[in-house]
Amino acid sequence: MTKRRTRKLIISIISIILVSFFYFITSYINPEENNIQERKTIPVTKGETLEVSFIDVGQADSILIENEGHYMLVDAGNNEDGEKLVTYFKEQNINTFDYVVGTHPHEDHIGGLDDIINNFKINNFYMPDVITTTLTFEEVLDALENNNVNLTIPKENDSFSLGEANIEVLHVGDESESDLNNTSIILKVTYQNISFLLTGDAESKIINELDSSDLKTTVLKLGHHGSITSTNETILEKTSPQVAIISAGVNNQYGHPHQEVLNLLQQNNIKTYRTDQDGTIIVTTDGVNLDVKTIKTDTNG
Repeated sequence: MTKRRTRKLIISIISIILVSFFYFITSYINPEENNIQERKTIPVTKGETLEVSFIDVGQADSILIENEGHYMLVDAGNNEDGEKLVTYFKEQNINTFDYVVGTHPHEDHIGGLDDIINNFKINNFYMPDVITTTLTFEEVLDALENNNVNLTIPKENDSFSLGEANIEVLHVGDESESDLNNTSIILKVTYQNISFLLTGDAESKIINELDSSDLKTTVLKLGHHGSITSTNETILEKTSPQVAIISAGVNNQYGHPHQEVLNLLQQNNIKTYRTDQDGTIIVTTDGVNLDVKTIKTDTNG
């Protein structure tokens, strides 16, 4: 090979290398201009995620929220669920709840709260400004008194932190409501770009009265176990969830979740999980992505 050809070959090789290097650099700096989608995810490890567990307690509600070793409990199922929940939480080495919320004083939401109060340290305890004469309600009050835990009535627009997550109070009912379901404390839990809307048993008229900008959410816990009284097309349009969670009992006498609601969820392409079919539903987020896993349990009925 002549010196001239050798020189041309070397120049060609160098040119190819330079062009390839330039293309690599521009692609790395601005991947969208080269139709490259760069997806960044945060490793799913404790301390870097928010975990929300919709616990299978049959025809009842109980939601455990954890971030950075801080815990919050929203409702505690029926009376018979209390001992089961205590065992479940102790198995996870939970000793203290930063917040415990009884959304409203129906037995299927506050039934197990006395067991929780008697077995764990509670820094803040919230319920709406409603008094009932049921034995279940009295047992909760007695447990609070015996353990020197103060009952606080939250106000709408209150907010507080759970680790790096933000909790907003969107609604708190009072005795002016004729239906206890509508006294439900409605909460929005936000962690970076992901949010959870927890509606208790509030009916659609209550949810519709809330500021639309507060209702947009990633995960929607359907009100009143998937009843048509709490979820309709308007609610789904306002909340625009990617995922819906329904807490209901197997073959419950109320027919929850109602078929009309399931049809709406399907029509709107909303991924739906149900405790009566899936068991306990654990949603983990790094603030950008969602991971959902389900665990079959023996607490349903």
